[in-house]
Amino acid sequence: MSNDSTTRGYLTPVADGPAYDEALEREISRWIRGVTGLPAKAVFPRWTDPQPQIPKNGNTWCAFGITTVPLSGMPANVQVDENTSAQWAWESVTVILCFYGPQGASTAATFRAGLFVEQNNTELNRAGLSISDAGTIYNLPELINKQWVRRYDITVTLTRKTIRTYNIKSIVEPNVTISTGD
Repeated sequence: MSNDSTTRGYLTPVADGPAYDEALEREISRWIRGVTGLPAKAVFPRWTDPQPQIPKNGNTWCAFGITTVPLSGMPANVQVDENTSAQWAWESVTVILCFYGPQGASTAATFRAGLFVEQNNTELNRAGLSISDAGTIYNLPELINKQWVRRYDITVTLTRKTIRTYNIKSIVEPNVTISTGD
């Protein structure tokens, strides 16, 4: 298998790329906690294995999940130096946040308002993310353990620039001889 452009074959990135999976979920969890003031034990990623124990009824908490990661447009390829090329892409990261409990509506509204505080956005930018859109808060009570629990959902779209580095060599000198036929 090739990993540079001097030989035939597929190329894979040669440096750490953007955060996905648990690393991205940790960044999003820190952001939610920072903007809402919820403690770490009250913010959970959805759809994990094993699934964490949810708080007892009467507590306010948040479950979130990354639902889509669309790519807007085509990536740009930039020759960094003679040996490497960087692929720049702009992704959207759509996150659904579900706020549960007696202060669910208040916490969801506090979160949405906090998205538009410049200092909060600056902290989000440090993680390479930026707020793009915040949707409507929906009241969607949920039956958990045979009890109705208050639940308020909001969908937020974040954007980020991703960079992947490949060993693509630039053509500095051609390996050909040009003759004029004389």
